[in-house]
Amino acid sequence: MTEAAALIAAARALDADGFMPSKSGNLSVRTERGFLITPSGLPYAATTEADLVEVGGNGAVVAGHRRPSSEWQLHAAIYAARPDAKAIVHTHSPRATALSCARVEIPPLHYMIALAGGSRIPCATYATFGTAALAEACVAALAGLKATLLANHGVVTCAGSLAGAVTLAREVENLAGEYLALRAAGLAPVLLTEAEMAEVHAGFGNYGRKA
Repeated sequence: MTEAAALIAAARALDADGFMPSKSGNLSVRTERGFLITPSGLPYAATTEADLVEVGGNGAVVAGHRRPSSEWQLHAAIYAARPDAKAIVHTHSPRATALSCARVEIPPLHYMIALAGGSRIPCATYATFGTAALAEACVAALAGLKATLLANHGVVTCAGSLAGAVTLAREVENLAGEYLALRAAGLAPVLLTEAEMAEVHAGFGNYGRKA
């Protein structure tokens, strides 16, 4: 499967699962000239490979006949700041977005939070969608991490592959659901300590490797 086909498939799957309602959200993959990103204002079910837009690091469209996502600046800023990022997923998944609207980060209530690279998933400072200010706030929140909430907005994940970024976006939504369920029940999660999270990260370093 080509990168373009994989991008379309991932966008459609996330859309079908309710992560990107009303044409919201956007996905991209790094290219030699910049990045390939989903277009602005087009339903994902109707999006084809020909509708994708390749954007250079300076923001200029280098391939494609449509306008790139309104959040192209966010993607450009992350790629510029994070050489390790090969793909970016931005969703409006409901439970994580609900937390973002309260400007509440996700604490270390479950060891799977380590997938995001740290011991929490922060909430970035609020800025208007589609602006350089939002891009700057997102990059700052992602420092050393692979996922962040965007205040009153949604979720951003980055990874070394598109599959990795999609998996992380799904896990952030799962963790948000667990956190909201606890709060709704009037319960406070027993948070993992830094030492316990360090053990988790060490374990993740060997996960999936051959014996």
